[in-house]
Amino acid sequence: MFDFVESIEVGTAGERSLVVTQEHTAARWGSGLLQVFSTPHMVALMEGAAVDAVDPQLPEGYQTVGTHLHIDHLAATPIGQKVTARARLLAIDGRRLTFRVEAFDDAGLIGEGEHQRFIVDVARFMTKAAARSTSR
Repeated sequence: MFDFVESIEVGTAGERSLVVTQEHTAARWGSGLLQVFSTPHMVALMEGAAVDAVDPQLPEGYQTVGTHLHIDHLAATPIGQKVTARARLLAIDGRRLTFRVEAFDDAGLIGEGEHQRFIVDVARFMTKAAARSTSR
């Protein structure tokens, strides 16, 4: 059913970057009151890097969805600095993909951890999701 998974290689990597603005701060997103890069945005950037690593290799109608995160936010990043997240595929177990994720600002490492994603058939996934709204 998912024969195309064999074409994805361990070691595949992706990267995403942004410059921290007020919109990305902990104070803006309610994850604290400080004017520094928020943990939710760091996680989203890491997930985006994992998406960029693998999703372009999937056939039409398939995507990955995040299912597990184990992340440490190690250092604060002030407004104006560039943050880059990198994801490298560590393991493939059927449809489950495990990534090493890291984030860096201009001064160095700010976050690291592991992230898992599953390959899904988008139409089937969305049908199951829609059924949850009508199950009550």
